[in-house]
Amino acid sequence: MSKSVYFAIVVALGGFVFGFDASVISGVIGFVTTEFKLNDWQQGFVVSSPTLGALFGSLFAGFFADMFGRKKVIIAIAFLYVVSAIFSALAVSYSMLVTARIIGGIAFASLVVAPIYIAEISPAKIRGKMISINQLNIVIGLSVAYFVNYYLLQLSSNPAAWVSALGIEDNVWRWMLGFEIIPASIFFALLFTIPESPRWLALNNRETQAKSVLLMLNGKNATAPSMTSEQADNFIEEIKADRNVAAQGKVDSIFNLLKSLFSKKMRFVLLVGLVVAICQQATGVNAIYFYAPSIFEQSGVGQNAAFSQAIWVGVINVVFTIVAMLLIDKLGRKPLMLIGLAGVFISMSIASYGFHNASYQLTESSIQSIESPDHRSKLMPILGKTFSNDVSFKNATIELLGEDDAREHQSVLIEAAVTINSVIVLIGILGFVASFAVSLGPVMWVLLAEILPNRLRGVGIACIGAVNSAVSFSVQLLFPWELANLGTAITFLIYGLLAIVGFVLIYKMLPETKGRSLEEIEGVFGLR
Repeated sequence: MSKSVYFAIVVALGGFVFGFDASVISGVIGFVTTEFKLNDWQQGFVVSSPTLGALFGSLFAGFFADMFGRKKVIIAIAFLYVVSAIFSALAVSYSMLVTARIIGGIAFASLVVAPIYIAEISPAKIRGKMISINQLNIVIGLSVAYFVNYYLLQLSSNPAAWVSALGIEDNVWRWMLGFEIIPASIFFALLFTIPESPRWLALNNRETQAKSVLLMLNGKNATAPSMTSEQADNFIEEIKADRNVAAQGKVDSIFNLLKSLFSKKMRFVLLVGLVVAICQQATGVNAIYFYAPSIFEQSGVGQNAAFSQAIWVGVINVVFTIVAMLLIDKLGRKPLMLIGLAGVFISMSIASYGFHNASYQLTESSIQSIESPDHRSKLMPILGKTFSNDVSFKNATIELLGEDDAREHQSVLIEAAVTINSVIVLIGILGFVASFAVSLGPVMWVLLAEILPNRLRGVGIACIGAVNSAVSFSVQLLFPWELANLGTAITFLIYGLLAIVGFVLIYKMLPETKGRSLEEIEGVFGLR
């Protein structure tokens, strides 16, 4: 393994921790909703609060990465992940849990800094694959979280004495959140073995160190031909030629960078980046990832089956991210984006169709699955009544049982009442995951690391990443409200329609960048 690949893998471990941190809440939300008696908006905020932290973390991560170096910022990010995991697992209230998750969300800035670092240590021919290592680690982290949640859920019903002694039965959600401490600590420790980015060193007048890192990255075991000392010197001079203001960490340099980023010359680059970033989140990916068990519960499969089906989300995610890594430097960025957006529209339409054709009716036999005699008695007024959509059925149960009891037993109630083709829903959801994983997931970060010029890469990805986080936060926060008020079918249809809008914009605006050096891409956008 070349050193550049090793360093990319280490930095990309932040993607694994992010994926785990982000999706582990999918198994936790049902338990904390009951424990802390959360309403729709509070549920949404527990899930989306890390993205609120990410909004601020991503905005400043690029500035700090330009000021202090990529390596130092990534180390700080890893430390925040450890702190967040500890305090999330120990949370004793809704506000403490949200605060701990916001701290973890600030660490989501790893999504901004990691692609910058990896792009700056990677040969042009395999840069897409190298940056995609981060996305692969994200989806592996997502998948592992689903496995851990399912395993701990099964373990919580194990009668073994050691399970009871560890408190897993009564605090399974704390164990789900606390498991993150392990990968976060490993990530933090390994970061001390990587060098600083040679491009950052060169831009900060540390040519000797930059040359040393370049020669190490491009030595005998590198993925590209060995670099001579003279070639390293020439490469450093080319990097420095692009620098108008050295990133010395001065306050006024931030304003100069922002002024350059929003200049007329950069307008098209910034617009392309924003379109890609908004498309990635507006199509609903984090609603699917972070609410996966809850979504599958809506199809009436029950809690255990919903957790097991969520595992398939992780598996499909990993498989198709690997497909994307194999294709991104061959097929190109733009074709993958268009294929993925078309797939999102088709798959969301399938899921919407499945929920649209569902009906809900409690019968004398199905109501027996509800354990509480008191609840069965309260539900008698709607026995035999058919509801054509999930919203009307949920509202009827809330009216009869009260909001807290109806929410606590929603999975059982839907399972007892729904008539639906759950296979169609599963196909739609997994099709969405496959479409996203092969396109929007990995390609966005590759593009952002490529299309922004060296000097503005940190601040540019920070600003675009902040918009990406803001859209993601809105999607996650609104999702429980949308399910409760619009219904599952309409919610998924909205995501599908937004994918069509994204398809048209990407088709018209995005140029291809595969196989070009970062400096050549600047020429494509008229920046040189």
